[in-house]
Amino acid sequence: MGILSNIFKILVTIFVRCGADVKTGYVFCIECDDFVYDNTFSRLYKLITLAEEEKETAFQVSKRLREPFSPWSPNAQERAILDGAIAAPCQGRRGLLNLGQTCFMNVILQSFIANPLLRNYYLSDKHNSRLCKLKDCTSCEMDKLLAEVNPSLPFPLSIIPNTHTTPQVYSENSAPYGPIQLLAKTWRTSSELSGYAQQDAHEFFITALNHIHATSRGSTSLQCICIIHSTFAGLLQSDVKCERCGKVAEKTDPMLDISLELKGDSNSEHDLTLASYTHPEKLGPNEYSCEKCGKASHASKRLSIRKLPSVLSFQFKRFEHKSVDRSAARKIEAPVRFPASINMAPFTTLVMHKQELLKENGTAPSATLIPDKALGPEALYDYDLFAVVCHEGQIDNGHYTCFARSHDEWYRYDDDKVTHSTLSACLNSQAYMCFYVKRHLDYKPYVTPSYVVTREQEAVKEKEREREKEAARMKEVEDELLAVI
Repeated sequence: MGILSNIFKILVTIFVRCGADVKTGYVFCIECDDFVYDNTFSRLYKLITLAEEEKETAFQVSKRLREPFSPWSPNAQERAILDGAIAAPCQGRRGLLNLGQTCFMNVILQSFIANPLLRNYYLSDKHNSRLCKLKDCTSCEMDKLLAEVNPSLPFPLSIIPNTHTTPQVYSENSAPYGPIQLLAKTWRTSSELSGYAQQDAHEFFITALNHIHATSRGSTSLQCICIIHSTFAGLLQSDVKCERCGKVAEKTDPMLDISLELKGDSNSEHDLTLASYTHPEKLGPNEYSCEKCGKASHASKRLSIRKLPSVLSFQFKRFEHKSVDRSAARKIEAPVRFPASINMAPFTTLVMHKQELLKENGTAPSATLIPDKALGPEALYDYDLFAVVCHEGQIDNGHYTCFARSHDEWYRYDDDKVTHSTLSACLNSQAYMCFYVKRHLDYKPYVTPSYVVTREQEAVKEKEREREKEAARMKEVEDELLAVI
């Protein structure tokens, strides 16, 4: 007991001089008046946090527990590479050079860089620009862009086998990066965006998504599972109800983003709410013909989200075009209030249909109807803001800027200038586009990831091709020998 008592006294003496941030686990030394890094404390904090999260998960669907985390353990080959690798420091956030009224492109690229799904996809070498043989490949340019400006990796990519990024990419150089090749390829493949005239950021966003999709792997005959559709694609459902016979015609359409109208006075404040977007709309007899009735009739149309994407992107229609003449267009300067987090459950098809059933049965439905086994846990509907594209000035002489989140900090990107900001400044900005990411991504526990299965299948096919080539070569040698004999 005397030994334990002495150890306890020593620990008390140590810890009364230190503190810890309960959110991050960082240790604060009172004598140094600063945070100190200790690898042991950091590792223990992460292991304890993971162990507690695995015991109780907010988005648990099945009765099986969450799949336990298994840390990466390098094999002999990887250890040899690690021993010979030169550790290169990761750079900070980098601005993007304005290449001639290209602020519309820069803000969208910064939102891509802040997008955790896109960032992890390219930094994990899912698309290798040095091995790709496609011409004018936008995915190759995204691969180079993410490797150039991303500050999130805790180690240089050069230590990972079969990766193409060199240690020089991760330097202390914080100079702005010029995406010249990406701009040139955009001009070649999309003539409507070529030249040095001002362009619309949302138009470039949709164009970039299409180009990345066209140059990414994952397209199948049944559905596309490329990085763009895996990240942004959802399903929008339209229900048209005939007021004469009550028949409901359902139709689903793919969506990559949601465009919201700014109605009313141009100076009145608006909210980012889908209540008006999903509110039933009256259709006249000249707008709808019922299949069951066989004639035109009055109807109501309602939109809902059938499938939520991993990343939600909203566009506020600030530029109003009342005629074909572009000079007659005007900008709606109305401020828009948007939240730092949003729950999308009330706007989904499942929840809205459940609310209708409860109303028909005379039961007053709650706001979200969750928890419900059929609807899943509420945590699966939560989204967090990670990037905002802003437009300042008028429609003919405006300028785009971007707010983006890096870990728990917010930064403002104005082309090549990067400044530390706050969430409050972001929420009070004149937003044109907002990007939200799912707080908890859906996954199937105890299942091998599809990309691992694909890589294994490709490795098997490659070995088969090598065996076939070797067999063909041996046959040629045998034929030559027989010809000589």
